[in-house]
Amino acid sequence: MTKKFLTSNEVAKILGISRVAVFKKIKAGQIRAEKIGRNFVIDEKNLMEILGKTLSEKNKKAIEESVKKTIKEYGETLRLLGKE
Repeated sequence: MTKKFLTSNEVAKILGISRVAVFKKIKAGQIRAEKIGRNFVIDEKNLMEILGKTLSEKNKKAIEESVKKTIKEYGETLRLLGKE
């Protein structure tokens, strides 16, 4: 099984941003990348997450926690609204 990696230049072209912007997103943790030598490479599997078409596990957990909090705080109100 071979891994398919994209360079920072390729990701920049796909996202329509500059290569420097890609590096800033990598540094900020918005894009997961591996450093090979002096270059960063991005796993092709992460591309859909970068494009926002899939949810990462971190985002899924954040959504679940938000839903639980909303139900806990506004459960009765939501039930009443559902009856209308």
